[in-house]
Amino acid sequence: MEDLLVPVGVLVTQGPLDITQMCVRPAAQEEKKILFYHPNEVEKNEKIRNVGLCEAIVQFTRTFSPTKPAKSLHTQKNRQFFHEPEENFWMVMVVRNPIIEKHKDGKPVYEYQEDELLDKVYSSVLQQCYSMYKLFNGTFLKAMGDGGVKVLKERLEKFFHRYLQTLHLQSCDLLDVFCGISFFPLDKMTYLKIQSFINRMEESLNIVKYTAFLYNDQLIWSGLEQDDMRILYKYLTTSLFPRHMEPELAGRDSPIRAEMPGNLQHYGRFLTGPLNLNDPEAKCRFPKIFVNTDDTYEELHLIVYKAMSAAVCFMIDASIPPTLEFCRKLDSIVGPQLTVLASDICEQYNINKRISGAEKEPQFKFIYFNHMNLAEKSTIHMRKTPSVSLASVHPDLMKILGDINSDFSRADEDEEIIVKAMSDYWVVGKKSDQRELYVILNQKNANLIEVNEEVKKLCATQFNNIFFLD
Repeated sequence: MEDLLVPVGVLVTQGPLDITQMCVRPAAQEEKKILFYHPNEVEKNEKIRNVGLCEAIVQFTRTFSPTKPAKSLHTQKNRQFFHEPEENFWMVMVVRNPIIEKHKDGKPVYEYQEDELLDKVYSSVLQQCYSMYKLFNGTFLKAMGDGGVKVLKERLEKFFHRYLQTLHLQSCDLLDVFCGISFFPLDKMTYLKIQSFINRMEESLNIVKYTAFLYNDQLIWSGLEQDDMRILYKYLTTSLFPRHMEPELAGRDSPIRAEMPGNLQHYGRFLTGPLNLNDPEAKCRFPKIFVNTDDTYEELHLIVYKAMSAAVCFMIDASIPPTLEFCRKLDSIVGPQLTVLASDICEQYNINKRISGAEKEPQFKFIYFNHMNLAEKSTIHMRKTPSVSLASVHPDLMKILGDINSDFSRADEDEEIIVKAMSDYWVVGKKSDQRELYVILNQKNANLIEVNEEVKKLCATQFNNIFFLD
């Protein structure tokens, strides 16, 4: 069936769920209001008509709520999502409702599933679109100051043309609402080794302003503000790292030690920057990122260096151009030490795994999120491709989790919700002291008391040092 695309910027993808439109615009006159519209081939008058409709919706809803204009609009075929990231700049995304094909009198009839999409999920996706743009380009106002509307349009086109193609709307769920960070569990001694390594590196490479350390795509340490780190973490784990996937090195538990005299062999390499340090013509180009945009507005070079499963991000002031000499110095200092450190982390992780014993398949799956440090953990999601994590449970259960989360966001006090699904699964949501826990239990004949006891056991085993109200 032909994809139907609607108001405001459009990306057409195959499948039951499409971004139908995306645009960014300020308050101005007619066509001049449109800063970005995807797909661009939509006829000019239709663009103007669609943008005018969105503007009318926002203005109309302000009549009832002057401080909180509309966030979304539901129609039979689509959902429209509105976001004002900066004053007088609006982003709008239109997503098609899923379709079910039925037959009536021998003819196909298409029925739109109007209640399948969760506003919270796709509103979060739209907000992350802006956050990711801002990470690499700065604010819209910054672009306007650099060269007016022309520069802003060029930056929007260059960024969103590629970024929209990376959105996997079919797999968006509760984790996109949280946009959290997965932390790597470490013992105190190994954590201190990493802290000592970072301190030594920042002292040796004195132009480094911020550092972040990750292992197995999980964060261990960061010097950035939380909101900046959460969007950088999303970029690293869904875009940069997957592009540089490599087979794990065999024998990594006993790499060649850097401290052996005269032996500087290591497994370090740049993920951003020069590909070949021995090439005198090698280009030392690093992506620029913008952090603390609400305060000091810092522009930085992002240097990502990896050895085996350990990756370290060095951020230096953008006014200091990194030279090939600096990159060689960084490689010679960081490479050997990071290789040894990666081996130590792996060794400690394997020891801890052996002590805890082989994990049995539990009767429950859970998602945990902490609003204070953005920590998230999920046993529901599995990585299908390098950049996409898919839920391992039925979409109906994921929708129930989303509905529970929406209820939690409307209430300030702590609460617990227990739901019995049509498929006989039990779904439990607990909100306590800025933490949220969602559990899916496969216990067909259990009652409320038994389900409650199972959740208590889970909290005791998985979150024994975290306080959940009973």
